[in-house]
Amino acid sequence: MLAGAHASRQLNDFMSSHQQTAQRQDRLLMELVRRHQESSFGQDHHFDRIRGYDDFKAAVPVGNYETHRPYIQRVLEGRTSALLPPGEPVLMFSMTSGTTGQPKHIPVTRRFLANMRRGWNIFGLKVLQDHPDGWLRPILQISSSTREATSPTGLSCGAISGLLAQTQKTIVRRMYVVPQEVMDLSEPAVKYYLILRCSIGRKIGLITTANPSSTIKLIETAQAHVQTLIRDVADGTVSPPGPTPPSFGRHLKFRKNPALAARLEEGLRRDGQLLPRHFWNPAVLCNWTGGTLHLYLRHLRELFPGVPIRDIGLLASEGRFSIPLADEAPAGVAEITSNFLEFIPSQHAEGDNPPTLRAHELEVGQDYSLVLSNWAGLWRYNIDDRVRVVSRLGQSPVFEFLSRGRHTANITGEKITEHQVVEAMRRATGRGGAAVELFELQGHFAKLPYYELRLEEAPGVDPKRLAEAMDHELGELNIEYASKRKTGRLGAIRPKGLPSGTLANAEAEKIRQRRGRGEQYKHQYLLIDVVEGP
Repeated sequence: MLAGAHASRQLNDFMSSHQQTAQRQDRLLMELVRRHQESSFGQDHHFDRIRGYDDFKAAVPVGNYETHRPYIQRVLEGRTSALLPPGEPVLMFSMTSGTTGQPKHIPVTRRFLANMRRGWNIFGLKVLQDHPDGWLRPILQISSSTREATSPTGLSCGAISGLLAQTQKTIVRRMYVVPQEVMDLSEPAVKYYLILRCSIGRKIGLITTANPSSTIKLIETAQAHVQTLIRDVADGTVSPPGPTPPSFGRHLKFRKNPALAARLEEGLRRDGQLLPRHFWNPAVLCNWTGGTLHLYLRHLRELFPGVPIRDIGLLASEGRFSIPLADEAPAGVAEITSNFLEFIPSQHAEGDNPPTLRAHELEVGQDYSLVLSNWAGLWRYNIDDRVRVVSRLGQSPVFEFLSRGRHTANITGEKITEHQVVEAMRRATGRGGAAVELFELQGHFAKLPYYELRLEEAPGVDPKRLAEAMDHELGELNIEYASKRKTGRLGAIRPKGLPSGTLANAEAEKIRQRRGRGEQYKHQYLLIDVVEGP
């Protein structure tokens, strides 16, 4: 009851904040600036002289991870005051793939963690208000490991979701059915099987994960190991399809459940395959639905017919930036209580020192790139996410995610960049293969999504071997790509040979149609639109 009352106060405060968006953002900006003015970044940018937004905009240019990297590197080495207030401890580093081959490390402080938890509390309470059948029922959360790497000072680098679960209020933490030690496993088949084993006998109310492909993969795992799963349920045992660490699973205890096993057997006999309705009846599914991830929704709805889907909002290692308030829509209201938000109009997204608008100044129907400042020590940080404003709540924008920048492709969360693709080709051909000057890589959505490598036939070029080498190199350059390949959510790159001159002729035609000069034309190696089909 106390946890519910606290979450209700947070939701009410969040909803009322949108009636005074500009004022709420002004107060937050000055609180952020004053709290961080003794950091090296604050001193370098004269935070002590900032009295309002205009001063802030003049003192700090719009940047990105690379402009923050020198400060973050010092934080990684233990010199936290480079970016954070003196004496501010770092709990972990939220880690994700960067634009180049080096991953991004976002410092997670207590204040940053508290704001992330608050955003999830607001989101979760609104979901349960709209779906009361989910109240006090177990939660199945599919997340990644908190310790995918270790910082130079020994701190965990990985997914913040695990730390959020571990630090939730006790009553909420008890509702999670899968222990973090399962989420920390690296072998996908073993991890997904154990997630199933921990949850299959429970009356799951919510299934929440970032990527809908994870939920689909969970069901595919059940279908692939159906007889083992049924036997484990009947006998109270656990038989994952691979080894686990020696000390793993001491607290994974299961009771014999022959009644559930019989029900699974009957469902399998009747329907020819194991389906979620044979063992779950969730009130709602919570996952991303925007951008290219909407391609997964048809299959997800086939697996869970009639179950509503709530987008979890625009989330990243850098923070939470929107909170959806309704089902079956990818849009959410701006999270203005934890982040100072600015937006670059789409027509200026590629320019240097672009103009920015504040949250209360946006127009419905227009596209923008998101810029943030928050408690992770990030300042006017262009996260390179393109959003579209679809409506307003009070003075705040309600926006949906469109894509990751103009040079990033994404089918299932891998977010590969054109820079990475070009570098992967350079490395692949550097192993003694023939040089390839023109090629295209494009995503294809199928039962197992994949990227197609299109290149012209030429002496010394083996498309199959080159595609295999590029696939390996992309995994080295992009940890998200490597993860999606390892977990079977993304297929290997498939080569497609083209007659000699095909790409060069197409490029010449584009230049002709645009009436542009050849020296101004930039070949697009990575095509960001996704082709649907087998």
